[in-house]
Amino acid sequence: MSYSDWMSQLPAELHTAPLFKLAIPGSHDSMSYDLDVHSRIIEPERLIRFSKIYCLRKIVQTWAATQEASVTEQLNAGVRYFDLRIARKPNDTDPTKLYFHHGLYTRTDVETILREINIWAESHRKEIVILSLSHFEGFDKRIASQLHQHLINFIKEVFGAKLLLKTNTPTLMGCWNEGKNLIVSYDHPSYSHSFNFLWRKITYYYGNSMDRTQIIAKLCQGLEKEKSPQYFFVCGLNPTLPHSPSILKYILRFCDNFTNVARRGLPKMLRWVKQQYNKTPMNIIASDVVTRDNFVATVVKLNLEKRR
Repeated sequence: MSYSDWMSQLPAELHTAPLFKLAIPGSHDSMSYDLDVHSRIIEPERLIRFSKIYCLRKIVQTWAATQEASVTEQLNAGVRYFDLRIARKPNDTDPTKLYFHHGLYTRTDVETILREINIWAESHRKEIVILSLSHFEGFDKRIASQLHQHLINFIKEVFGAKLLLKTNTPTLMGCWNEGKNLIVSYDHPSYSHSFNFLWRKITYYYGNSMDRTQIIAKLCQGLEKEKSPQYFFVCGLNPTLPHSPSILKYILRFCDNFTNVARRGLPKMLRWVKQQYNKTPMNIIASDVVTRDNFVATVVKLNLEKRR
């Protein structure tokens, strides 16, 4: 199976299954491979005032980068869900220019990446891509409405007829028949309710810990709520750095970085996924370092387990 076109290669009986009942590989903090070490620090909040210190920005970049591959490389690898955290730089001379963020801003702006995704989607019409837009950092009250409207207009302009309108039971076959292959979730109820091409927030379950045992326990609690899923939901395998002084035991490992930590833990998390899949439903399964350790293959093959 070629994972660049894995959806089109699924068995025929899955073509009419709701998309929220398929196992779909996703990436956590999808744009964090592109963090700009020369930008100001956005988070943790207590470090913002030290943004001028280069070595501190470098540490933030090292421990905030959760992905190694570009968006197009992730798409080619088989990833179909993208966690896109939007931000506006303060005092930007371009009033509507937006970036992504995770600790720092990205080098590449939002419009450039959405165009890149559109180019890929244009040549892979049977692959359904889910974009989750959230956070909207720096959308100050006085300009928030303008920024949201500009972004939404651009989404409509760049993706056009490929945008799947909201429906209760989206399926592969339904998307293919309509020529649609992009789903945009917009984590702002005022706007997701107002536009028929903006889907509501997708719940993201995660462990909020660096300890695999705690991550698994919290994920199990979340998955129990999705026994009969009626909408998309995410099982996030990603570890999370603590927001306390204990973070120092990680970031002061000068020969280590977050992607190495995530990579070391991913094989065990994937073993848990394969065991847990028979107990509770899983839909989007998101991870860091998505091109490593057969992550995509493991998730996609879960769809074939349903046939046995």
